[in-house]
Amino acid sequence: MRTFFLFAALILGSITIHASETDTYDFSWLDPDKKVYVLQNRKFRKVNKFHINAGYGFTTSGAFVDATSLQGRIGYFFKEEIGFEFIYAMNSGKENETASSVRNSGVSSGSVPFRRIVNNYMGGMVLWSPFYSKINTFNKIIYMDWIFGLGLAKIEEENNRKELELSSDKTLTTETHTGLMWNAGAKFYLDERWSIRLDLTTIHYQAKEAKANNPADIWYTNYDLALSLSASF
Repeated sequence: MRTFFLFAALILGSITIHASETDTYDFSWLDPDKKVYVLQNRKFRKVNKFHINAGYGFTTSGAFVDATSLQGRIGYFFKEEIGFEFIYAMNSGKENETASSVRNSGVSSGSVPFRRIVNNYMGGMVLWSPFYSKINTFNKIIYMDWIFGLGLAKIEEENNRKELELSSDKTLTTETHTGLMWNAGAKFYLDERWSIRLDLTTIHYQAKEAKANNPADIWYTNYDLALSLSASF
């Protein structure tokens, strides 16, 4: 009897259970596809696919400016987790109520709000997509990828430096800068081709500080939050 149990233990110990991406379970009450995939599975793939995005959002940086952003993106994933992307954005901004309050404060000194309004920027990033998620909402499975990017961008902006130096001069100064760009996004799949992306795009660049005399170069940051429609092919 002891020999039988020893033999059975050896047989059972030699069996290895694998859970591959193709393994599925019949769980029809939960998944509209009538299957629940194991954790390793990605239902929608990015590898060897191009994507084109068109989106609209707003700028969240700049105390004296309200601005919007119209974005276009094109990219490619040569691995499921690694790809690249190019972005071009046209921004439109104007002084907000905070700037108007400063101008109308009645204080003769320091009553000119210094602001930078981004006109456009373009750049390229390496993309990294290490995580994906499945969300069950009202018996509807939502598939999504987390996407992070890092690269360089060229940004063009207008500022009122001349007004700061001489309040009677309202001429705007146009400047161009090269900066570090990073992106954090979430991609929500509608089907194999179409998806929706929510992206926070950030550019750090150096420019002259808001001083009339001997301004030094300091770091500025532009944040754009945008929602876009994406097509993959």
